[in-house]
Amino acid sequence: MARILVTGATGKVGRHFLEMGLKHPKLDSFQFRVLCHQRTVEPNARVEVVHGSISDRQVVCEAMREVTHVVHLATCKETPGDVMDVTVKGLFWLLEEARLSATFRQFILIGGDASVGHFHYPHSGPVTESQAYAPYPGCYALSKVMEEVMLSQYYRPYGLNGCCLRAPWIMEKDDFKYQLSFGEDVFGAPVWKDYVDAESARCYVESGAVPVMLDPEGNPVKRNFVHVRDLVDAIIVALDHPKARQQLFNIAMDEPVDYGDLARYLERTRGLPSVEIQTPYHSTWLDNRKARLLLGWRPVYDLARMVDEAFDYVRASDDPRKIYYPG
Repeated sequence: MARILVTGATGKVGRHFLEMGLKHPKLDSFQFRVLCHQRTVEPNARVEVVHGSISDRQVVCEAMREVTHVVHLATCKETPGDVMDVTVKGLFWLLEEARLSATFRQFILIGGDASVGHFHYPHSGPVTESQAYAPYPGCYALSKVMEEVMLSQYYRPYGLNGCCLRAPWIMEKDDFKYQLSFGEDVFGAPVWKDYVDAESARCYVESGAVPVMLDPEGNPVKRNFVHVRDLVDAIIVALDHPKARQQLFNIAMDEPVDYGDLARYLERTRGLPSVEIQTPYHSTWLDNRKARLLLGWRPVYDLARMVDEAFDYVRASDDPRKIYYPG
């Protein structure tokens, strides 16, 4: 029997992976096990829950019992007190149990473009999987580098079948709309209100003004995103795919979002004004051609679909906007 262990199952990607995986014909014969710490998942006959900390080897040992696949989603943001326990120690115990397991078949890690600098550094061309690591300041980007390196170091000595799907900023529901807000409700970074005075920020909130992020030379920034459904589709495609073995793939939109194009689209379709914001950030293009060529994966979200779904999204009364990990 195939059994997938999912870490971080209560997070943005984990929730969607369980929802889509339980319905996907490719995974009809799979059982799911989730490792939960502070939160849990909805009951389901095909989902078993193990409670405990991923940094505890005995908990990980129990969670890995008779597991064939791991989808590792658990992560930390800028939380120095937790980041090593979750993203380094936890991953180490998972990999140790995987290499010792008689049933284990594949390890899928969800990485991040923080490992190659995101938009913090200038890039001379598209960011491919061969680019050198370049984490930006802070513990989160460092942890993304350490995760990718740790997984790859289990390939040659142990022959581990692993795959890393490196994703940029992951969007769902109305996330994309709120990453443009000049208010306190802004999602992630930059915090746009910090670039203008308080009165201007208030006016921009009232008008629905769209920030146009500019690089140090005054050009609109191109920034990478991926919709959670495209990322989950990539996970499902990569499961047991022979060409995913010991590979790293960039999983992103075919083109990054150009903030100039974004502002023009929102002005044309919704009549929203825009304001240019000078920033220290740089354009990046996370090249997804390797995933398209080897896996046959294709993202379905482009700028228009990403924008329209986010701006048209209406939250139900029992679905408050709750952000556990900003960004």
